[in-house]
Amino acid sequence: MPATEESGDEALYVLTAVLLTPAQFPSVLGDDYPEACAVLGLEPYDTGYGLVLGQDGGGARWTVVTDDVSLVACAIATWDCGMEYALAIDDRTVVASLPGWPLAVAVAAPGIPAPHDPAPGAELGADASRAPLTPPDSERWGPAQRRLGADEIALQWAIWREQVDSDVTFVAPGEKPHGGVRRVLEEARGYLASPPPAGRIRSAFASGDARTLRADGPGWSMVARTDDIAFVLLDDAPGEVLPVGRGPELPELLTALDKLAMRPH
Repeated sequence: MPATEESGDEALYVLTAVLLTPAQFPSVLGDDYPEACAVLGLEPYDTGYGLVLGQDGGGARWTVVTDDVSLVACAIATWDCGMEYALAIDDRTVVASLPGWPLAVAVAAPGIPAPHDPAPGAELGADASRAPLTPPDSERWGPAQRRLGADEIALQWAIWREQVDSDVTFVAPGEKPHGGVRRVLEEARGYLASPPPAGRIRSAFASGDARTLRADGPGWSMVARTDDIAFVLLDDAPGEVLPVGRGPELPELLTALDKLAMRPH
């Protein structure tokens, strides 16, 4: 990277790409897959999309949406292995070209102006009438930051796990958990009776037979391992990470949620 793909008369210098599917989507966009699609003005089709983030020849930021999910998945897997992959999107698979980036991108294409939002009316075969997409403000706490925090815990599970006493319990007899945690656990149990929208519960490989479980809801995110504890983040508890020990109840809840979860193919 970067690679170049042609879109009509314009060139897109590809910087990165992400998947937008029921099992795997940028958490900054929403608590579930339909919500993430709605932010981008897309229909939440089961097959999903690939999001390609890049710059045009003038340096403007663009997010190109393609329905060729397998192509984008192949590119991401190749890049993750440290290999080159020139991601070239067939114009016939382009669903939309949106101004701006929904995610923070730390790199830029060489030899062209620095990244900036397209001028009103600019085109990349695109919808430039809408306001440019922007990454969430890292200086304030809100739903996007809460979800990003949960992402980080999932990625750095071992580091976060070491900070929790090994004997933490789910709920000691006669005690009540943190009020926010209690609400989260009740709403998570409610998913068992009334399954939530696609992507509210996601499951990914951890190690051995364990899975990393991610669940989100209005104002909360939970990250857990099916063989271990859980962590809860709340909109109304800025920057706070609340551990939930296994005890007698959590294992059964996590196992049941994992059965409902969307899994990457």
